[in-house]
Amino acid sequence: MSRPIRVLPLLCVVAASASGTSMLANAQELKIGFLAPRTGIFTQLGTDMVNGFQMYLDEHNGVLGGAKVTFIVEDDQGKPDVDVAKAKKLILQDKVDMLVGAVLASSAYALAPVSTAEKMLYMGTVSTADDLAQRQVDKYPYLVLAGWVPSQPNHPLGQWACDQGYKRVAAIAADYAFGYEQLGGFQKGFEDCGGKIVQKIWVPIGTKDFGPYIPTLKSDIDAIFTLMVGPMSLQFPKQLRAAGNRTPIIGGGTSYDEFALPFMGDEVIGDVSALQYSAALQTPANEAFVKKYRAKYGKVPSYYSEVNYSAAKWIDLTLAKHKGAYPGPVEFIRSMATIELDAPRGPVRLDLSTKSPIQNIYIKKVEKKRMFGYESDELWNTVVKTYPAVGTFWSYDKAKFLAQPVYSRDFPPCQYCE
Repeated sequence: MSRPIRVLPLLCVVAASASGTSMLANAQELKIGFLAPRTGIFTQLGTDMVNGFQMYLDEHNGVLGGAKVTFIVEDDQGKPDVDVAKAKKLILQDKVDMLVGAVLASSAYALAPVSTAEKMLYMGTVSTADDLAQRQVDKYPYLVLAGWVPSQPNHPLGQWACDQGYKRVAAIAADYAFGYEQLGGFQKGFEDCGGKIVQKIWVPIGTKDFGPYIPTLKSDIDAIFTLMVGPMSLQFPKQLRAAGNRTPIIGGGTSYDEFALPFMGDEVIGDVSALQYSAALQTPANEAFVKKYRAKYGKVPSYYSEVNYSAAKWIDLTLAKHKGAYPGPVEFIRSMATIELDAPRGPVRLDLSTKSPIQNIYIKKVEKKRMFGYESDELWNTVVKTYPAVGTFWSYDKAKFLAQPVYSRDFPPCQYCE
């Protein structure tokens, strides 16, 4: 269904022209409602999200695909119920054409029904959930995941762990949907190639003191798999090493993302994680992105920055196919699927059958070194292996994969737990 196109008032066009932006007097307008935490424990993540999207807008003078963008940011506080309330406000009061953003997997599950009820495009960038691209994909026709699905990086990470000779791994992860799906992907990948998860520990989201959990970790293991989010990412490795535990760490991507890495110490050197982006990716596109972002915001871009920068680019290229006229959510998603995005993270394309990306997954090791001509030694996520063109189901047969339950607290079962 096409939403009506709004025409910018002549005064706005004159003002834009006076500022050096070349626009037609009848330029079309696109209203984007953006959900991100601006307060609470995920504030830094939200800042990176907004900065990434805003940088692309600034580079294109606020015009995407020929349409002048009105960018409306709402503070969702990193809470699913607030996401729903703010989404309804953006749709009903601000009359936005699309929703973008949010953080938690539980928010993605909460926003999907809103998008259906309101026939509103919702583009999940950070907020993502496995089953929205799997068993529930047809249930939510107006939802598209421009970033990833949680288990996507960790199926190959499990294979990589086997290739290093790891046999026994203990897992400790945040106790909510994203943690279940990240650990589920690693467990399946690892156990399918002969490894064993021998322990699972779930910690409440927002945990600051890991003192009660660290002593319970098994000692006769080859590695620890960890998945932490927000400030938890900083505290867990610091407290683990302070307790004298030197077991190798394999982390979900958010545990070592660049939003946290600059605030970490040498205790994380050598730790490994997997994600679809690393600021240390040595390609011309990423080097240019890192330098522009750092010059603008004074820090290295995180995955939260890159995925929203690239989402803005995807909107730009998709809208350009319709000469700036928003075609409605279903046609917009179809058009997205015809584009291979040249993103800072590498080539990205949309699998229309899952409405989620096919993209490279990078295995990354934390190293202290100099990159891209910067003069000081810093912590970087050095790419040690690339798995190209990874989709939602990785190397698995789709029908067999969908026959199993969605990854959860209890699936896959911990058949080797001791």
